[in-house]
Amino acid sequence: MIRVGIGYDSHRLVEGRSLVLGGLRIPFERGLDGHSDADAVAHALTDALLGAAGAGDIGRLFPDTAPEWKDADSIVLLRQACELIRGRGFVPWQADITIIAERPRLNGYFAAMAARLSDATGIVVANLGLKAKTNEGLGWIGRGEGIAVMAVATVESP
Repeated sequence: MIRVGIGYDSHRLVEGRSLVLGGLRIPFERGLDGHSDADAVAHALTDALLGAAGAGDIGRLFPDTAPEWKDADSIVLLRQACELIRGRGFVPWQADITIIAERPRLNGYFAAMAARLSDATGIVVANLGLKAKTNEGLGWIGRGEGIAVMAVATVESP
């Protein structure tokens, strides 16, 4: 059986934080604001995989009201979510991820992001699609106020 889930995350860009996307620190003058490291790629993928397995969402597993998740590495959270998914009888199989940001340009980071995400999920790199789009100057993303990420993922029951 193959099941599909959809994930979404967005965060405001702020001064004084590192920009973390797909488990990588990306050189940029601002970072994403959030309770954890605010890695919107890892968060969207986590929600897509959890949704596919019928296992809730990232906010229920790792609430932003819990002090133990303050500044947490989102790759660690993704890894824990995948352990839960496997415990429910599903294996992460494939994901397609779109990052929506005016800046920075991200194409040069996709291979390293895919390697980090593959390590955390067990999804082979060839089954991880990563791409970036701008918002063509429109809205809060277009004004450079934040970054959003959409993810679709599949899990299978062996």
